[in-house]
Amino acid sequence: MPKEATRADKLAKSFLERAREISVEIEPIKVLKARAYNILDANFLIRAGTLGKNNRYFFGLNYIHAEEIANLDNPFFVFVCNSIDQVIILPASELINRLPSISHDRNGEYKIVFDANLNLILNGRNNKVNCSPYINAWHLISNPPKIQGVKSTVEESVHTVVQGRLIEIGNVRGFQTYCPNKSKHFNSKLLSAFASLRVCPELQFSEYSLLRQIDVLWFREKGQNYIPECAFEVEISTGTWSGVGRLATLIDYANTRLFVISEEERKFQQVMSTFSEYSLRYKHIQPHLIGELYAAELGLQELRQEIGL
Repeated sequence: MPKEATRADKLAKSFLERAREISVEIEPIKVLKARAYNILDANFLIRAGTLGKNNRYFFGLNYIHAEEIANLDNPFFVFVCNSIDQVIILPASELINRLPSISHDRNGEYKIVFDANLNLILNGRNNKVNCSPYINAWHLISNPPKIQGVKSTVEESVHTVVQGRLIEIGNVRGFQTYCPNKSKHFNSKLLSAFASLRVCPELQFSEYSLLRQIDVLWFREKGQNYIPECAFEVEISTGTWSGVGRLATLIDYANTRLFVISEEERKFQQVMSTFSEYSLRYKHIQPHLIGELYAAELGLQELRQEIGL
């Protein structure tokens, strides 16, 4: 028997029905584990809720989901407040830049609060943001801001996000990190700004033309040498074969761990079945698990800084 729709589900559905009056071009963003949609030239994460205690609207927003949407082209957060006539269509930057002033728990779950006048409540007494320009701002769906530069597909953007997270995890763990992608942005900065190495180290037993194309590399420093610790190929929209092939250039480094990050575990297993002599060297990971690990690493780093230990 199908699960009965919650009030939030019904409100979110009402938003989509209204949006379809503006555009029939509405597609769920399946690669994200969130209530996210592409509408015309913009991308939206939808949250819906009813009036709570103290005459306020409360919405949970996981940082991982917020970051994923914010890295897409023309990103928005939608907050449906009890009625389709009270919808806040907020450009992602307006919220992302204020997250440091919003309460969150150790799991990166932010408590987004609006008062009865639909002002965004921040930490501190009488600290709030006037959201009136974004209340029922349906024009932002029909006429979103123009995208500067080259447009990216959702898959390309998610690929960059996963790369950025892997680099950040490696940095937190004390590795030297490398990424060949110099032009893509993660959290409004070039990926190259996150990686600690500007140039990929050359290795004696690896073909350099392949090595330097691997999506993310973690190295340990040993004297004047760099020892490859982990190598990652992110396959969001590309074929698994090419990633497995690039990683194969590190086969002679027996202690180097090789990872393929993709949604397609079955496809990964099919590829590895024809590469069976090396199959134990490779491991498959779902992209959302990298997100969970990233959130945990950042949370642990924050806790260590907070308690000084």
